[in-house]
Parts: sequence; C-alpha cells; structure tokens
Amino acid sequence: MALSKKEEFKSEDIWLADVAKALSHPARIRILKILTEMNVCMCGDIVDLLPLSQSTVSQHLKELKRVELIQGDIDGPKVCYCVNNKTLQKAKKELDKLFNQVCVC
Repeated sequence: MALSKKEEFKSEDIWLADVAKALSHPARIRILKILTEMNVCMCGDIVDLLPLSQSTVSQHLKELKRVELIQGDIDGPKVCYCVNNKTLQKAKKELDKLFNQVCVC
C-alpha cells in the first residue's frame, strides 16, 4: 500500500495544490464566475445555467465549498451560495507568488 508523503511539503504548498485541484474542472470555474456575477445564488439557479444535472452541480459545489472558495448558507430547504472573497484573495496571492517564482518568460 502506497503511503502519501504530502505531509513532507510546506503547508502553504499543500493548501495551494488543494485549491488548484478544486479548480481543475471547467464546471467549477464556471460556477465561480456565476457566483461572482450574481453575488449570491441558489443551487437550482446554477443548475439552470449549466448543462449538468442537479447532482453533478451539487458535487462541484461541495468541492468548491470543501476548500472554502465558496460558502453555503442554508435557507429553509435550499442552500444559498456565494464566493468567499477572503479565500479567493488568498488563492490569487499565492498563485501570483508561485508564477512569479517559476515563470522565466
């Protein structure tokens, strides 16, 4: 059985890799854009704007929420989603820092 050696890396690198993994699907990128354009949004509204099923959109929302790029507030039987600006700003800062370090172009 293979063991993960993730813990041997810096915590900020592990965090950034996790955020990048969460952003690695075009549906999640589109969901972030929708939430940014609409400020807040119900899951059903997002489903109406994507060519995906409710369950698939819910899985993508769950992944974005897991890394705290979005927040979800329960409103009765529905969940109202919005972007987490604090985490987005941190991700932008860390991605900028990474590309400034590794980009030689």
